[in-house]
Amino acid sequence: MKKTNSLMMMGALTAVSGITSANPLSKQTIKGKSHPNVVVILIDDMGFGDLGFTGAMGYQTPNIDKMLHDGMQFTQFYVAQAVSSASRAGLLTGCYSNRVGIIGALKPKGNIGLNPDETTIAEMLKSEGYKTAIFGKWHLGDDDKFLPIHQGFDEYVGLPYSNDMWPNRKDGTPNPNSKTPPLRLLQGDKTIRTLNTLEDLEILTTLYTEKAVDFINRNKTNPFFLYVPHNMIHVPLAVSSKFKGKSKLGIYGDVMMEIDWSVGEILKALERNGLDKNTLVVFTSDNGPWLNYGDHGGCTGSMREGKGTAWEGGARVPCVMKWSGVIPEGRHCNQLASTIDLLPTIAEICNAKLPVNKIDGVSILPLLKGDFNATPREYFTYYYGHDLIGIRNDRFKLVFPHKYRGYADPGMGGFPAKVFNVVLADTCLYDLRRDQGERYNVKHLYPEMVNLLAKQAQISREDLGDSLTNTKGKGVRKVGTVEP
Repeated sequence: MKKTNSLMMMGALTAVSGITSANPLSKQTIKGKSHPNVVVILIDDMGFGDLGFTGAMGYQTPNIDKMLHDGMQFTQFYVAQAVSSASRAGLLTGCYSNRVGIIGALKPKGNIGLNPDETTIAEMLKSEGYKTAIFGKWHLGDDDKFLPIHQGFDEYVGLPYSNDMWPNRKDGTPNPNSKTPPLRLLQGDKTIRTLNTLEDLEILTTLYTEKAVDFINRNKTNPFFLYVPHNMIHVPLAVSSKFKGKSKLGIYGDVMMEIDWSVGEILKALERNGLDKNTLVVFTSDNGPWLNYGDHGGCTGSMREGKGTAWEGGARVPCVMKWSGVIPEGRHCNQLASTIDLLPTIAEICNAKLPVNKIDGVSILPLLKGDFNATPREYFTYYYGHDLIGIRNDRFKLVFPHKYRGYADPGMGGFPAKVFNVVLADTCLYDLRRDQGERYNVKHLYPEMVNLLAKQAQISREDLGDSLTNTKGKGVRKVGTVEP
């Protein structure tokens, strides 16, 4: 696609109504009460080692690196599960995804989705008078009843699920045997176009960025929650002409450079409108890298395995938070935290009421303020699918016998390697302070720690269930379903 045609398409898709002049405002209020804004930027399949400050090679991420300079890196930050839909359900509801019934990655035209009875961050803040928007990938059900505009978001432009869920092969060529429907770009609950080629996908990162900037410009006098879950860097990779061929790492590096540009544009929009001192910005990933895609996949930073597993490379993700005047600059927080902690943290800083239903997250506001003696999260439970795989505290991780996916060789050129099941036959204890690669089983050295973590795991098992032990959870709520 030529650059001029791409820009024309962007212009046609981007609504710019209501933009006002950028007079600086330091606070936004509702009924005389100050409310901070919240921006959550979520990258798809980005690994712990994919950023400049975590050792990325072949490209730079100066805008994200500056977020760390101006804010805080969370080094022990986890997702609810290391797979798309389950991860997103946890982030938006403050619950382990098993509690709300979202497992794995939901397929197009499926009959389930995030139950509208669950309270999302958007619904929580909208009830406090916030404007809310999502620009990017949803992946919590593509039936109309499950879409973002019915789950607390005022505005939505994006794809209903992953960009590989289309009737094409991984190289973008049509697959005549596919039964997958065309990939739809939605505005609200309406299809505004279909994306049929890799060239069509090239618009996405820039489109979401322009929409986000426009939303900030239009709401500088209103408190807002802005959620930008990019489709990239999920395969098939696509990048705009602005960054094509710019890195030394091929298209993966090009896409990461465009993601970094997007973060920079959003941060500049906040600063230009005088909102940077009244806005919490969170940058993170939905899970670790899809390793079997090789040169089209990311880097775990030497942690074990990746997406689709409960090993550290899959469940632990990069996270940077910035909030001028509140979060200390240039700090690293090594305390446990998770995406499921965002909802209660945001509730506390925005003076919002927590959901009526039980949540699993805890407020990590003391950590944001630099109190590293605080331990708001004592344990984190690792689920994959319906299996309770493991549990950790501040130092040790206990892993139970289970199957996980591995591969012989990484794929190349956008095509995956063959996946096979690997069996972990023994219970293992890892000392994550010294062994983040989870290579050395030390359970015989710390039997008391094995017993402690096993007891905590049993509490989670009885609450949320566990297929490995055929335990039905008492605290699991109903997933949303489509009426027949």
